[in-house]
Amino acid sequence: MHTATLPGGTWSLGDLSVSRFGFGAMQLAGPWVVGPPADRDGALVVLREAVELGITHIDTSDAYGPRFTNELIREALHPYPESLHIVTKVGAARDAQGGWPTARQPDQLRAQVEENLAVLGLDTLDLVNLRIGNAEGPVAGSIAESFQALVAMQAEGLIRHLGVSNATVDQVVEAMAIAPIVCVQNMYNLAFRQDDDLIDMLLGNDVAYVPFFPLGGFSPLQSEALVAVAFRLNATPMAVALAWLLQRSPNILLIPGTSSVAHLRENLLGAGLSLSAADVAELDTIGR
Repeated sequence: MHTATLPGGTWSLGDLSVSRFGFGAMQLAGPWVVGPPADRDGALVVLREAVELGITHIDTSDAYGPRFTNELIREALHPYPESLHIVTKVGAARDAQGGWPTARQPDQLRAQVEENLAVLGLDTLDLVNLRIGNAEGPVAGSIAESFQALVAMQAEGLIRHLGVSNATVDQVVEAMAIAPIVCVQNMYNLAFRQDDDLIDMLLGNDVAYVPFFPLGGFSPLQSEALVAVAFRLNATPMAVALAWLLQRSPNILLIPGTSSVAHLRENLLGAGLSLSAADVAELDTIGR
């Protein structure tokens, strides 16, 4: 399948053209994103199938596993097709309890960038997102020192493009004042829409918005409208939620993850649903 036939078409991350429907590799690691997958061969097959289907945007991090997800990506796909772009994150480490302690000092960030390069088998990382905040969400505060450390590595040629993840609006604005960014990766879905204004602002600046956990955060009451629309369209709630995100704004890129080829194909087909104005109006009541 060619990228032009994927739901949503393509978007430009700076000079990189990527499919708006991407693949999030986090679920390829073991339970709680720790250790290797239970089915290593299956994980390799999913990665190869994603590229075969035309996906040109894979999201990962050296903290997934740690290392295991990046190792799988390299084993499955290296040498990488010229059209494939791998996006990674730095700014968090892993502890023995499976936690995500912050690691945003300049020396820590350099070590993470070098680790990503080595494990993925690359000389330059296409896009590095600075992960801010913590597992509970964004945390206010200046990111200047950390972001400037990445800008310095960009000047060295280790990084091609920059972005931020789990960031407040103020932190996005601060990063943009220091150096160009090409994406923001935050929590966002039908029920959790605190970034509506940010998405619109980024669209005006040709910056992508990449929501993670696209179906998370629903209670049974909140999801009644979603279930109703899905039933009417003979689709799954996940399919409707993904389709809504693609229709919400042209700068939204999807990175749903799965360790199943069948689920990957289901997500891809579902994201191609065409939602009517009435469907969208009903779904919009969830986040109001």
